[in-house]
Amino acid sequence: MTFAAAIEPEQGLVIVSCSREKLVTTDPTPALELYQGALVPHLREHLAPNYQVRIRILSAEHGLLHPEDLVGTYDHKLRSRGEAEALRARVTSRLANDLRGKTLRQVLVVLEPLYVIAAECLFDHVPPLELAVLPEPTDWLGARRVLSRWGWL
Repeated sequence: MTFAAAIEPEQGLVIVSCSREKLVTTDPTPALELYQGALVPHLREHLAPNYQVRIRILSAEHGLLHPEDLVGTYDHKLRSRGEAEALRARVTSRLANDLRGKTLRQVLVVLEPLYVIAAECLFDHVPPLELAVLPEPTDWLGARRVLSRWGWL
Protein backbone atom coordinates (compact mmCIF):
# COMPACT_ATOMS: atom_id res chain seq x y z
CA MET A 1 0.00 0.00 0.00
CA THR A 2 1.36 3.43 -0.91
CA PHE A 3 0.35 6.73 0.64
CA ALA A 4 0.31 9.99 -1.24
CA ALA A 5 2.43 12.75 0.26
CA ALA A 6 0.56 15.37 2.25
CA ILE A 7 -0.09 18.54 0.36
CA GLU A 8 0.84 21.98 1.67
CA PRO A 9 -1.94 24.50 2.35
CA GLU A 10 -1.17 26.53 -0.79
CA GLN A 11 -1.48 23.34 -2.88
CA GLY A 12 -5.11 22.74 -1.92
CA LEU A 13 -8.39 24.61 -1.99
CA VAL A 14 -11.78 23.66 -0.50
CA ILE A 15 -14.95 25.10 -2.05
CA VAL A 16 -18.19 24.44 -0.18
CA SER A 17 -21.68 25.82 -0.34
CA CYS A 18 -23.16 28.19 2.17
CA SER A 19 -26.06 26.97 4.27
CA ARG A 20 -29.52 28.05 5.25
CA GLU A 21 -28.51 27.86 8.93
CA LYS A 22 -26.69 31.03 9.89
CA LEU A 23 -25.96 33.09 12.95
CA VAL A 24 -28.70 35.63 13.41
CA THR A 25 -26.85 38.88 13.77
CA THR A 26 -27.06 42.48 12.70
CA ASP A 27 -23.27 42.78 12.76
CA PRO A 28 -21.11 41.74 9.80
CA THR A 29 -19.51 38.42 10.73
CA PRO A 30 -16.63 36.45 9.15
CA ALA A 31 -18.12 33.99 6.66
CA LEU A 32 -16.48 31.04 8.40
CA GLU A 33 -18.35 31.96 11.59
CA LEU A 34 -21.68 32.93 9.99
CA TYR A 35 -22.65 29.58 8.46
CA GLN A 36 -23.96 27.03 10.94
CA GLY A 37 -24.97 24.23 8.56
CA ALA A 38 -23.63 21.92 5.81
CA LEU A 39 -19.82 21.49 6.00
CA VAL A 40 -18.74 24.84 7.40
CA PRO A 41 -19.03 23.86 11.10
CA HIS A 42 -17.01 20.67 10.44
CA LEU A 43 -14.30 22.60 8.61
CA ARG A 44 -14.21 25.25 11.34
CA GLU A 45 -13.85 22.55 14.00
CA HIS A 46 -11.39 20.18 12.32
CA LEU A 47 -9.06 22.26 10.13
CA ALA A 48 -6.13 24.15 11.61
CA PRO A 49 -6.09 27.91 10.86
CA ASN A 50 -3.42 27.52 8.15
CA TYR A 51 -5.85 25.23 6.27
CA GLN A 52 -9.00 27.26 7.10
CA VAL A 53 -7.67 30.14 5.01
CA ARG A 54 -7.90 27.79 2.01
CA ILE A 55 -11.72 27.48 2.35
CA ARG A 56 -14.03 29.25 -0.06
CA ILE A 57 -17.76 29.43 0.57
CA LEU A 58 -20.10 29.81 -2.39
CA SER A 59 -23.08 31.98 -1.52
CA ALA A 60 -26.05 32.67 -3.78
CA GLU A 61 -26.17 36.16 -2.29
CA HIS A 62 -22.48 37.13 -2.18
CA GLY A 63 -20.71 34.87 -4.67
CA LEU A 64 -17.44 33.31 -3.55
CA LEU A 65 -16.45 34.22 0.00
CA HIS A 66 -13.13 33.89 1.74
CA PRO A 67 -13.38 32.77 5.38
CA GLU A 68 -12.58 36.23 6.73
CA ASP A 69 -15.03 38.14 4.49
CA LEU A 70 -17.59 39.96 6.60
CA VAL A 71 -21.23 39.20 5.81
CA GLY A 72 -24.56 39.55 7.56
CA THR A 73 -27.51 37.23 7.88
CA TYR A 74 -29.57 36.76 4.70
CA ASP A 75 -31.82 34.17 3.08
CA HIS A 76 -31.09 33.45 -0.58
CA LYS A 77 -30.72 30.04 -2.23
CA LEU A 78 -29.96 29.41 -5.90
CA ARG A 79 -33.19 28.20 -7.46
CA SER A 80 -32.55 28.13 -11.22
CA ARG A 81 -29.87 27.51 -13.82
CA GLY A 82 -30.27 31.11 -15.01
CA GLU A 83 -29.54 32.41 -11.53
CA ALA A 84 -26.46 30.14 -11.29
CA GLU A 85 -25.21 31.34 -14.67
CA ALA A 86 -25.71 34.95 -13.61
CA LEU A 87 -23.58 34.31 -10.52
CA ARG A 88 -20.79 32.65 -12.56
CA ALA A 89 -18.97 35.88 -13.56
CA ARG A 90 -18.63 36.99 -9.93
CA VAL A 91 -17.40 33.54 -8.88
CA THR A 92 -14.94 33.30 -11.78
CA SER A 93 -13.53 36.73 -10.98
CA ARG A 94 -13.05 35.86 -7.30
CA LEU A 95 -11.50 32.45 -8.08
CA ALA A 96 -9.01 33.93 -10.57
CA ASN A 97 -6.37 34.66 -7.90
CA ASP A 98 -6.56 31.15 -6.49
CA LEU A 99 -6.40 29.57 -9.94
CA ARG A 100 -3.38 31.66 -10.96
CA GLY A 101 -1.38 30.17 -8.08
CA LYS A 102 1.37 28.04 -9.56
CA THR A 103 1.35 25.75 -6.53
CA LEU A 104 -2.38 24.87 -6.51
CA ARG A 105 -2.77 21.16 -7.30
CA GLN A 106 -5.97 19.85 -5.66
CA VAL A 107 -9.45 21.31 -5.23
CA LEU A 108 -12.19 19.72 -3.15
CA VAL A 109 -15.57 20.92 -4.43
CA VAL A 110 -18.59 20.14 -2.25
CA LEU A 111 -21.48 21.85 -4.00
CA GLU A 112 -25.00 21.08 -5.17
CA PRO A 113 -25.25 20.85 -8.99
CA LEU A 114 -26.67 24.39 -9.43
CA TYR A 115 -23.79 25.82 -7.43
CA VAL A 116 -21.30 23.84 -9.55
CA ILE A 117 -22.66 25.73 -12.59
CA ALA A 118 -21.63 28.98 -10.88
CA ALA A 119 -18.10 27.57 -10.33
CA GLU A 120 -17.77 26.01 -13.79
CA CYS A 121 -14.51 27.86 -14.49
CA LEU A 122 -12.74 25.27 -12.33
CA PHE A 123 -13.12 22.69 -15.09
CA ASP A 124 -11.10 24.91 -17.47
CA HIS A 125 -8.04 24.19 -15.29
CA VAL A 126 -8.28 20.36 -15.27
CA PRO A 127 -5.57 19.18 -15.77
CA PRO A 128 -3.23 20.22 -14.22
CA LEU A 129 -5.68 20.70 -11.33
CA GLU A 130 -7.22 17.62 -9.81
CA LEU A 131 -10.81 18.09 -8.67
CA ALA A 132 -12.68 15.97 -6.15
CA VAL A 133 -16.36 16.85 -6.62
CA LEU A 134 -18.95 15.80 -4.04
CA PRO A 135 -22.55 16.74 -4.98
CA GLU A 136 -24.04 16.54 -1.49
CA PRO A 137 -23.25 19.72 0.50
CA THR A 138 -23.51 17.86 3.82
CA ASP A 139 -21.15 14.99 2.85
CA TRP A 140 -18.70 15.34 5.72
CA LEU A 141 -17.59 11.69 5.44
CA GLY A 142 -16.61 12.17 1.79
CA ALA A 143 -14.92 15.50 2.49
CA ARG A 144 -13.12 14.04 5.49
CA ARG A 145 -11.78 11.19 3.32
CA VAL A 146 -10.31 13.69 0.82
CA LEU A 147 -8.93 16.01 3.50
CA SER A 148 -7.35 13.06 5.31
CA ARG A 149 -5.67 11.94 2.09
CA TRP A 150 -4.29 15.48 1.74
CA GLY A 151 -2.96 15.29 5.31
CA TRP A 152 -5.10 18.23 6.43
CA LEU A 153 -6.89 16.39 9.28
